[in-house]
This record gives sequence, structure tokens and C-alpha cells, in this order.
Amino acid sequence: MTVGPLITEIACTFIVAASILYRYGDWFRHHIIVTLSVLVAWYFSFLIIFILPLDVTSTAYRQCVQEHTFYTEEPKSNETANLSTTVVPHIIPSNETSVCKLPWSYVPENVLPQLWRVLYWTSQFLTWFVLPLMQSYTKAGDFTVKGKLKSSLIDNAIYYGSYLVIATILLIYLAAKPDFEFDWPKLKAIAASASNTWGLFWLVLLLGYGLVDIPRSVWRSAIPGPLLSRLYFKAAKLNAEKSEAEENLEDYLEALQVALTRISPSDPLRKNAETISDKLPLEWRERMKRKSVNSNQMNESDLNEKSLVRLHRQVIRALQRQHRTETQWYNLVEKIFDLEDVHRNIGSHEHYFKPSFEPVRSTWLARIRSPTLEWYWKCLLRRYVCQGLAVVLALLSVLVVWSELTFFNASPVLSIFAIFVNLAKEYYDYLSIELVSIATIAYMCVCAYSTVLKIRVLNLYYLAPHHQTDEYSLIFSGMLLCRLTPPMCLNFLGLIHMDSHIIKARLMETYYTQIMGHMDVLPIISDGFNIYFPMAILGLCLATYFSLGARFLTFIGFQQFVDDEDDITADLAEEGRELIKREKRKRQRAEDSECRRRNVDINNFARAERNRETGGLLVKRESSRSELFGSTSDNMSNEDDRYDQLFMQASRRIGDDVGSTPATLLTGSTDYRSSYTRSGPAPPRNFFDDV
Repeated sequence: MTVGPLITEIACTFIVAASILYRYGDWFRHHIIVTLSVLVAWYFSFLIIFILPLDVTSTAYRQCVQEHTFYTEEPKSNETANLSTTVVPHIIPSNETSVCKLPWSYVPENVLPQLWRVLYWTSQFLTWFVLPLMQSYTKAGDFTVKGKLKSSLIDNAIYYGSYLVIATILLIYLAAKPDFEFDWPKLKAIAASASNTWGLFWLVLLLGYGLVDIPRSVWRSAIPGPLLSRLYFKAAKLNAEKSEAEENLEDYLEALQVALTRISPSDPLRKNAETISDKLPLEWRERMKRKSVNSNQMNESDLNEKSLVRLHRQVIRALQRQHRTETQWYNLVEKIFDLEDVHRNIGSHEHYFKPSFEPVRSTWLARIRSPTLEWYWKCLLRRYVCQGLAVVLALLSVLVVWSELTFFNASPVLSIFAIFVNLAKEYYDYLSIELVSIATIAYMCVCAYSTVLKIRVLNLYYLAPHHQTDEYSLIFSGMLLCRLTPPMCLNFLGLIHMDSHIIKARLMETYYTQIMGHMDVLPIISDGFNIYFPMAILGLCLATYFSLGARFLTFIGFQQFVDDEDDITADLAEEGRELIKREKRKRQRAEDSECRRRNVDINNFARAERNRETGGLLVKRESSRSELFGSTSDNMSNEDDRYDQLFMQASRRIGDDVGSTPATLLTGSTDYRSSYTRSGPAPPRNFFDDV
């Protein structure tokens, strides 16, 4: 028995969680409390996913030991010399080793129960109490810590109140049962059951969409032509949303400028108004100052602390929306540019990839990703890789749906995952059990979590790479992981027939279900919801496959892209194509301007170096012209060589400087918050800066 594999998984999971958070978050700008809370939420959720297979294999080994143990009665004498019988367990031997083989990753029995208690209850405390308060704290418009906490508590009062009413009704229902007694373990089981049932409800809805959309998206990414039409349509809609977000922000900034104009520097409210102004990126502050407003739009009586708090909250939300749409627009434009380059280079006979805009890469990366290798990957191999991966994912989705429909049937066993786990147990192939379990749970997580980011109603949240995700979206992602991961793992244990309360059989429970409990505290939940509600995944998958949701939204006026394009869809796709063309021309002009500026800097630098080096020579030429005329050709030749050397040296210096600093492509500003760099638009100002 060793804890080496467990410690290795704990360390590797932390590295994975920290790396992902570093890619999407901004450790240097986000508040340390937000970063640590999200890191703990992600880390503990990932640990549940990666450690659960170890619990499954350990339980399989313990069950094997129990099945091969028989009991005999042996006489035993006590202190009074009376003979008594004692039941002694014996394990049936098999040659030189025992029948049951010890798993390579076996964990001691006293480790996993304690670990599950820490992981589950810490994640539940975060997702139901800490993270919702922090999320409301980031949106609060108050100017003090006390005021923000008060606003966050009020904001969550309705949220917690609804759950309190539901919990009270359930407790009254349980108290009315004559054979039910309240104690602390029962209350914990009720709380866990309620949380897991809530998570299972949303899990089924999200999986019904993701199990179809993920394989279909991978398949579509293999062929750039049809995908471009879909992305052009998306660009037209996103540009409209981006323009609306900017107009909304400008309206609030106009009100802020009026407040700054009307409030005198000696007024105590001036500090609060300047706090709102400091939240703005430099570009928006300059735009606000250039715009003339009517100072009579707001009366003196309207300028009070309450109105500034309301304006502060509105500006925070408007900034979040503007930054989200700007980030989505930048990432979408980059994706379309890349697909257009692939579509244009597919028919190239040179087998040499020529992008529209040369990416900034380091020297070693440029050597590895040569244009020839890039062409073979993007124009030839990636298509077949994506199609093969889509087929594998589609097959996995079919297995998940079939197992969800049949996992409650214990005899005969119809669940594919249960059949595989049972076969692996017979051959003691614990490694295969762990690999399949991790892959299946991870795939279900990707299908569920990616769906949330695609739902139009929840478009307030967006995870953007290159440190562009705001605090509000990071906190929401942490809440989502903590709420959906435990019920997803319980559902997976049901798929592999390791939950005795679902298949109604005598089985050895995993330590996970012993600590987590079962979702059968209420008869209405155990008898119907937990068994038959997962069957709804089939209906949701069929609705997603035939795009019934998109067709319904289009019918009621919310235009969506469908395969059989109508006139409105075609017009929006053409509008998106023109927007991308305009964006490409703007990007090309910015790069041309940057190239001209670099050339001017190079020439100026080289000319200055040349004048400094040849200054003494020019003075000597004035005093002795005849001597210089004798060696004109040699001096000119040396000066030309010297000039060429200085030009190359300056080119390398400025090239290194440009390569190591982000280029300002659109705005021309070098400020961190307002520059439009290759890594995307800069994140908004930290919401905790004013406190």
C-alpha cells in the first residue's frame, strides 16, 4: 500500500488548475482573494474528477477480497476455561499469491474518506456562500468595503431566501413522516441530496446539448468553407452587440462627465466620482473628455451618494459587457482570418503557407513552425485529424446516452460502461478502469461546461484566453465547477453500477458515496427523478441534432444560423463578410503604418550613427580638400560599408524591440488598457482598486 500515485495526482492536478487559471485569468491585476478562491474551486473540482477512479479501483479490490473470504468457527478458550466459538475470516489462496491482485494505485482505507470530506464540503461552502458573495461584491457600486458587503448580502438575500423556503418545505414534509428522526447526519444528507439533485437537473439539460454539439463542432472545423459562412453570420450579430455595448457605455460616461462637471473639487462626493472615472481605460477617459455634454442634464438635487452608487454599478456592468464583446470580437476576427488563410492556401501547389498577417513568434518557434510544416498541418492533416476525432467523440456520446437510458437495469447489464468495468474487474485491469473513468468524466465535464458559455441567456460570462477573462466570469466558472462536478460523479458511478441505491443490489460502496450520500432522501426524488430524468438526455440530444431550438428562436424573431439558409441568414452572413473585409483593411493599414514608422526610426538611427562616426572626417575634409580628393573612392567605399553595417545593426535593434513589445495595431495608443495587441484587448481595471 502506497500513496505515491495519489500524491502524484494531487500535485499534477494543482499544476493543471494553476496553468489554466493563469491562461484565462490575470494574476497581477485581479484581487488576490478572487484568484485564490477560484483556484481552490477549480483545483478541488479537478481533484474529484481525477481521484474518483482511484476510489473505484480500490473499491473493486475490496469487493474482490470480500467475495473470496469465507468464515469458519474455531474453538477458543477464555479465562474461565469455558470453550467458545469465534468466527475467523479466511482468504482462499491461489498458488503463491492471493486471488485478488492489489491495484497499482491502491490508497489506504483511512485516506480517501478524509480527503472526500475536505474536498466536498469545502467546494460546497465555496459555491453556495463565498463565491456568490464575491460575485455580487464585484458588481456592487458602493465606495467602501462595508457598503459593498452590505450590497452583496442584499443582492443574495432573494437568492438564499428562495432556497430557504424550499428547504423549509422539505423539512416539514420529512417531519410529517412518523419514522423520521432529525439528527446531524440526516441534515447533512438532506443538504447534500438537495445540492446534488439541483446539479443533476442542470447537468441533464447541459449534457443534452453538449453531447451533440461538441462532436458536430469538431467535424465542422475540419472544412473551412462552410464554417466561414457560419462565422460571418456570427460576426454580424456580435458586431451589433458590440456597438450596442459601446453606446450603452457612452451614455453612462456622459452622465459621469456631467457629474464631474457639476461637483466641485471641495465636495466630498468628488472623490467618489473620481473613483468611477479611474475605473475607465485610458482610451475611454480621453473619449469622455473630448465629448461635449450639456451640464443642465442633471440637477443639483440628483447628485448625491445614492445616485453615484447607482451610476458606479451601471458603469461596472457596462464595462464588463463592453470588454466581453470586444474580446469576443477580437478572438472571432482572428479565427476568421486564420480560416480564410487556410481556405486560400489549400489549393496552393507550392506547399507553402502564406498568412495574411505575419504572426509575431520567437526565433525557436519560427524554426519549428516553418511555412511548409504549417501548410501540411493546416491544409492537409488537420482535416483528417478533426474528422477522426469527431467520429470518436460522436461514438463516446452515443455510449453515454445509451448508458444513461439503461443504467438502472441491473440484470441483464445493458450499460456499456458497466459492462466494461465488470470485464476489467475480472481480469484485474485496474489501469484501464482508471483511464476510461477519467476520460468519460472529463468528456462529460467538457460537454456540460462548454454549453453554459454558448447559451445566449448566460452571455454575461465568457472565458477568454491571454489573461482577458474578468473576475465576474472567473467566479461564475468556479461556482459552476463546484456545483456540477459532484452530481456528475454520482451519475457516473450509477453508469458503472457502483451505486447500490440505483440498481437495488448489495454492493460495496465507494468511499465517495459513503461521504456524499445518495440522492434518495426524498421518495419523490429516489423513485422517479434520479432514474427517469436522465432519460431526457435522449430527447434533448435529438432536439439539438435537428436544431429545433435554433429554428424555434428564428421563428419567434431571434435570428439564428440554420443549415437551410433563408434570406435573412444570407444577408447577415454577407454583412459579416463585409465587416471582416473592413477589419482586414484596417489591420493592414495599421501594419503598414507601423512598418513605415519602423523604417523611419531605422533610417534616423543609422543617419545619426553615421554622422557621429564621420564627424571628424568632415572637418578634416574642409582643411585638406586636395588630400581627400586623392582618396575619394576609398573613403566613399568605406563610408558605404559603414552605413550598411549601421543600418543592419539598427534594424536588428529595433526589430528586437518591436518583437518583444506588443504592437499597437488599431488605436495607436501604447497604454496597456487601451492598446489592441495581438493577445487581445486589455482587461478592464480591477474592481477592487477603489477599496
